[in-house]
Amino acid sequence: MCNLYESPTPEQIAVEFGVSAPVQGDLWAKTIAPLKPGPFIPANGVMRVGQWGMIPPGSATRRPVNPRTVRPLSTNNARREGMATAMTYRGPWKAGQRCLIPAVSFDEPYWGTGKNIWWRFWRADGKPWALAGLWSEWTDPATGEVVPSYTMITQNCDAHPLLRLMHRPDPQLAHDQQDKRAVVPIERDHWDQWLGGTQAQAEQLIRLPAIELFRHGAADPEKQVALPV
Repeated sequence: MCNLYESPTPEQIAVEFGVSAPVQGDLWAKTIAPLKPGPFIPANGVMRVGQWGMIPPGSATRRPVNPRTVRPLSTNNARREGMATAMTYRGPWKAGQRCLIPAVSFDEPYWGTGKNIWWRFWRADGKPWALAGLWSEWTDPATGEVVPSYTMITQNCDAHPLLRLMHRPDPQLAHDQQDKRAVVPIERDHWDQWLGGTQAQAEQLIRLPAIELFRHGAADPEKQVALPV
């Protein structure tokens, strides 16, 4: 899963993704955290800005809340196993509301030394990531404002030689039963398939990325350690 990432500038997104850059100025911060605004690209190829953290249908507030229990929800990541059934994601998934989320890098927690070291992942080719996401719109019942929001899809990465090292391990579970999670990069040749293909075609693209795609290191260079990869 991912709770922090760095976004390209509007101009970088325009060049790398072939979409028009917004003209309203600074619409999002360089580093994006949950519930903050960020850019995403839906199937029509027009860059949009929405809240990172999908607002479920029926929520009374922009902050994601379960409408039945009124408890806050964490919706910046969507487990691929539950997309078709989860209250928040099943509508957008069924409607084909898939998107690409541009990211210069994303962070995950590394616990190999016994304490968390934030670990950063870039593309080895210097290009931005295009991360698989879902998007939706929510209408504020108080104001009528239509608020777009989005979520990153995550997948199990217990079998990935690099990504399985992230997150705090559960000592009571075997190494291949930890359910370590990571985001889903979509390669440029598959952007159209992800955005405009059928559900089955999109599902084919939710798979572990090649380790050769990655450049990585501690987010704080002073905390750099060697990973057992």
